[in-house]
Amino acid sequence: MDKVKWGVMGIGGIAQRRTVPEMMEVDNSQLVAVMDIVPELSEKLAKRFGAKWWYTKEKELLKNDEVEAVYIASPQHLHCQQVIMAAECGKHILCEKPIATNIEEAERMIDVCKKHKVKLMPGYMMRFQAIHKKAKEIIDKGEIGNPVFGRAQLTCWYPDIPGAWRQDPGISHGGALIDMGTHCIDVLEMLIGRVKEVFAFQGTLTHRYKVEDSSALLLKFDNGAHGLVDNNFNIPDAAAAGRLEVYGTEGSLLAEGTISQEPGGKLTLIRSKQGSYESAQTRPEKTTEEIRVNPVPMYGEEVRHLSECILEDKEPIISGEEGLRNLKIVLAAYESAKQRKPVEIKT
Repeated sequence: MDKVKWGVMGIGGIAQRRTVPEMMEVDNSQLVAVMDIVPELSEKLAKRFGAKWWYTKEKELLKNDEVEAVYIASPQHLHCQQVIMAAECGKHILCEKPIATNIEEAERMIDVCKKHKVKLMPGYMMRFQAIHKKAKEIIDKGEIGNPVFGRAQLTCWYPDIPGAWRQDPGISHGGALIDMGTHCIDVLEMLIGRVKEVFAFQGTLTHRYKVEDSSALLLKFDNGAHGLVDNNFNIPDAAAAGRLEVYGTEGSLLAEGTISQEPGGKLTLIRSKQGSYESAQTRPEKTTEEIRVNPVPMYGEEVRHLSECILEDKEPIISGEEGLRNLKIVLAAYESAKQRKPVEIKT
């Protein structure tokens, strides 16, 4: 079988924990080169994962003709520069979220990738979560009626850590929302539709860094449905359930443990057609079904998908434009929190 040969730019963090180990199991992909600014880490992980080359500079990796695609897992303030460099070298790109730190950067990245005819896919791996894909299938079939409300929760315990770039607003350009909420927004848009307006509350309630450790985001979708995205850096990992909930006029989908880096979780489908008003609200007749699906490694699946798109010359299911749209929603949320009023998403 043909394989796309990959290089990784930013081999620390999520790349070494999740994406590269799962890439190693993908039958249409092969890791051949890694890069990190820390020489010892780059060399160590190249040996660990069996890459033929290791580098400390982007230009060195991108000059390697054997590299056909790159996974960019560096901090987001570097994404624009690295994506453009990769595109100009003819490399296809999987870029971690958020795609950029401002709209102008994202638009430039998309334009350069189109000019050089390379594929650009943002790293929203939760699109490949088996339960999320099943939930979309159930919603699209109309099994819960018309969706009217959705919620996505992603939290973790992230205390003050000296040198942590996610806690530095000059690098991360935000906290819990831009780091975790971007995934939640993407999943809700996948299931319910496009967001057209947001209202956000944010604050740093527990820790001492200068980005928010608490974020609650209200969404209004094009179809009139409402949503909630809640993200916190100050809730212990074991105390949050990673919930995904979609409520409709004829039932609901309740997932637990799916808004996560882990591939598993639980999905419950509740069906209930209620024609008349029940003043006692005693919960009329319903059916409850646990939906079982086989879990899949999400990070590996996103690599498999983009590799397939490269080999077959087709477009990825997540486009650069969708990454830009997600960024617009996130930036609108920060504007809303600052101005303390709703903000419409500019298309």
